[in-house]
Amino acid sequence: MFYSLKVLVLLTQGQLLKLPVKSQSSVHQWLSILHCALNMETVEMTSVSLKRPHSEDGVANADEIKRQKISEKPKTGNNSGQNIETVTEQPEKSLLEDAKNEIIPNEEGEEQEDEELEESDEDGDPESFADMMKHGLTESDVGITKFVSSHKGFSGILKERYSDFVVHEIAKDGHVSHLDDFSVPVDDEVNSEDPSEETFTVLSDEDKKRLEELQLFKNKETSVAIEVIEDSKEKRTIIHQAIKSLFPGLETKTEDRDGKKYIIAYHAAGKKALANPRKHSWPKSRGSYCHFVLYKENKDTMDAINVLSKFLRVKPNIFSYMGTKDKRAITVQEIAVLRITAQRLAHLNKCLMNFKLGNFSYKNHPLKLGELQGNHFTVVLRNITGTDDQIEQAMQSLREIGFINYYGMQRFGTTAVPTYQIGRAILQNNWNEVMDLILKPRPGAEKGYLVKCREEWAKTKDPAAALKKLPVKRCVEGQLLRGLSKYGMKNIISAFGIIPRNNRLMYIHSYQSYVWNNMVSKRIEDYGLKAIPGDLILKGGTAVHIEEDDVDNYTIHDVVMPLPGFDVIYPKHKIGEAYKEMLVADNLDINNMRHKIRDYSLSGAYRKIIIRPQNVNWEVVAYDDPKIPLFSTDLDKLEGKPLPVLPTDGKFRALKMEFSLPPSTYATMAIREVLKMDTSIKNQTQLNTTWLR
Repeated sequence: MFYSLKVLVLLTQGQLLKLPVKSQSSVHQWLSILHCALNMETVEMTSVSLKRPHSEDGVANADEIKRQKISEKPKTGNNSGQNIETVTEQPEKSLLEDAKNEIIPNEEGEEQEDEELEESDEDGDPESFADMMKHGLTESDVGITKFVSSHKGFSGILKERYSDFVVHEIAKDGHVSHLDDFSVPVDDEVNSEDPSEETFTVLSDEDKKRLEELQLFKNKETSVAIEVIEDSKEKRTIIHQAIKSLFPGLETKTEDRDGKKYIIAYHAAGKKALANPRKHSWPKSRGSYCHFVLYKENKDTMDAINVLSKFLRVKPNIFSYMGTKDKRAITVQEIAVLRITAQRLAHLNKCLMNFKLGNFSYKNHPLKLGELQGNHFTVVLRNITGTDDQIEQAMQSLREIGFINYYGMQRFGTTAVPTYQIGRAILQNNWNEVMDLILKPRPGAEKGYLVKCREEWAKTKDPAAALKKLPVKRCVEGQLLRGLSKYGMKNIISAFGIIPRNNRLMYIHSYQSYVWNNMVSKRIEDYGLKAIPGDLILKGGTAVHIEEDDVDNYTIHDVVMPLPGFDVIYPKHKIGEAYKEMLVADNLDINNMRHKIRDYSLSGAYRKIIIRPQNVNWEVVAYDDPKIPLFSTDLDKLEGKPLPVLPTDGKFRALKMEFSLPPSTYATMAIREVLKMDTSIKNQTQLNTTWLR
């Protein structure tokens, strides 16, 4: 029980909250929890709740029973002797935010669809925040139960400020992306399409509006005429250049009308021109793609691409990138765009907040998802409680041993229907269950219109009537209801197919991740932290078993475990049987993961058990003001901003840590190993629950 000496009163979402406060430090911690939780992105489709004090979800309880049954199997094999801890107790203060904080590609590294799911700004019920915490997931619900280090855990605040979490992309050649140059490259060949600064101001706002409507086919006009007020060849050239640069897909010509000069803009290639900018105006000696470094703050990658495409008046699908990055962070990554000049891109630096573009170059190729080597993280954990010895032990262990390569909590969602359960229903070909899990009423936090939609669905099973309750039609529920209205209740497969492909696949990848997390926990519990006969390693991309006489040549860092799917090898030791038992309990056959619908056939893959971060460095700093930055960003350095002078004996201590990780690994799981705490939102808030009631 948390006995407070003071009470902090806040008004949030229309609700008066009384928060127990012991000190100024506690105030900062409570504000951090509220700030993180109220600003966290909640994707409608990724919602999970498996274990609750009074569960209304029989499926969730069944999952827990099955997981316990598997974990209760007799242990076999030798333990390594290292301290493998199960999550049983948590530190008194646990303030990690479960936000999206790594790259989260699916195992196939597929591109996201153009059509993204949208969210409404409409506020939910005042109790929604507390409700969401009651019905959320904990780490143990998704198989995250082990630590590999022996130090004592301590607490700290992750992402008290989004600038406390910085990600730099690492390319295949090991080059780390940094924003350190705003200059625009100069071609050997002069290009008349390269816009000058005057290009961006020569057209009036009214001209731009008419041209944009013409480009997007929003009116019946076939052309737009712009009078040349100060007629000269130079003036006409600038207007021609401005239209072609700012509105890809439009062509121009000059006409005399009643003794006046007009620039006429018109479509040359129809709607295809929007996605395929003109080829004939691009210098042959220049690469077709402009590559640049995107520095962004508090915005995820797809949101950033959508903003850039809107300002450039082009389709988002002409952009490419190697990985998606977090929202609540500062991230630096490489982007490529087809036939957009560096001049146009550089001009956006004057127009956009929280974005900067630089390090421009022209190349002959786009970027592809998964082409990166990894990411370099710079993380500040504020208000830490650990002693210098604890921190030293924790960071040395991270450097030398590493952390269990669990899929992080953001893989599984935050509210009351587990994404992995929907994925399991898809794999079982149980489409009525898929429909029910997505649309049925659920306990916990939801926006008011979604609650009404679900109530209407439960009452009438009428997709059209339920759809009318949604002001935002492009959430998963809206997409499915629209599909059911179009194809009928007897064709759920086609209705479900209206949801963008990448969002559909996220469900089955969530199930893969759930199985893998549970199996890796069992593997470490039963066999410890050493390679044993029957384990799998990768040789030249092929999985092979470790033989008895060869086991001394490998360590736990070489061992991989399979994600359930076809064309994979399973371990010869008892973990292979545990995989089989878990899938049999879910009415699935581990030897036949092909689905009658090709999209939902799980392809096999292998994942390392333990990840040892590279380039691990750390330092402890003191500070007084929680609002000041504790290190310089790329933009700070470009703008010459000095780092604030920090006190040698401040009121608070922070741990600044740096490390590099390969793709599809989770920085939160590395930080979890350092702090020894559950990273779920549910755990963070339930450490002090009196204010939620």
